[in-house]
Amino acid sequence: MAAEYDFSQGKRGAIDPTPSGKTRITIRLDDEVLAWFREQVHIAGGGNYQTLINEALRQHIQASRESLEETLRKVVREELKRIEK
Repeated sequence: MAAEYDFSQGKRGAIDPTPSGKTRITIRLDDEVLAWFREQVHIAGGGNYQTLINEALRQHIQASRESLEETLRKVVREELKRIEK
């Protein structure tokens, strides 16, 4: 190990840049919620719990945008497909 290091070219901040379309934030989640998502990643044999949280939020947003009529139509179509098989 060197006695001194030259940090004159060093840059502050995250090592990995934030990908386009993503924003780095700090969020407080209940311990139980975070534990559940981490457990799901463990059960799946790997992955990223943050990706699962993002997907769960996307599904919630999509579901809240659909009208009741569209949701019912979707359920009926799925049930009809199941019966036809």
